[in-house]
Parts: sequence; C-alpha cells; structure tokens
Amino acid sequence: MSKRNSRLIKTTGLVLLTVGIAAAVGTLVVRDQLARHRRNLFSSHALRRFAALGYISGLNASVELVHLLRDFVAWEPHRLLRRRARQILLRMEAQLQGAELQGEVVG
Repeated sequence: MSKRNSRLIKTTGLVLLTVGIAAAVGTLVVRDQLARHRRNLFSSHALRRFAALGYISGLNASVELVHLLRDFVAWEPHRLLRRRARQILLRMEAQLQGAELQGEVVG
C-alpha cells in the first residue's frame, strides 16, 4: 500500500467519523429541542405556548403528537391558542388518516 493510499484511507475515515459525530450531536439537539418545546407547551407563559405550537406545527404527524395536542386543547385557557392548536391537530389527524389509508406505519 502506498503512502498516498494510506493517507487517503485515513482522511476518509476521519471524514466519516466526523460526519457520524455530527449526526449524533444533531440527533441529541433535536431530541432536546422537542422535549423543551413539549414542556413549554404547558408553560404558564402564553408566548412560550405559542412558540411551542409553532414548533410542533412543523413536525411530522404522529399519534403521540395528536394525543399531546388533544390534551393541550382541553387544557388551554386562551381561545386563540386553543384555536391554533385545533388547526394543527386537525391537520395532523388528517395526515395520519391518509397514511393509514395508504398502509403506512405511523408512530
């Protein structure tokens, strides 16, 4: 094996290791953000609840999120936030029904 091939293999391995570490850190950050926004969904501050709804609205529909939004709609004292949550909830339920009709597995 030549020096050039050896250096190429080392560089490729280092790049793959870096990509793997970045993906793992990214996954941890996303999980942390999701947990933080779920906590903020039931915050005593309406602005935090609004921001959490905005974050959740950008997520893919899941059974867990539908249950969370149903709980939030039942709990939320402000009419505007309740209405926004209902809109997101209806969209997610429709997405889940569409996925179910297509035979997809939705978690």
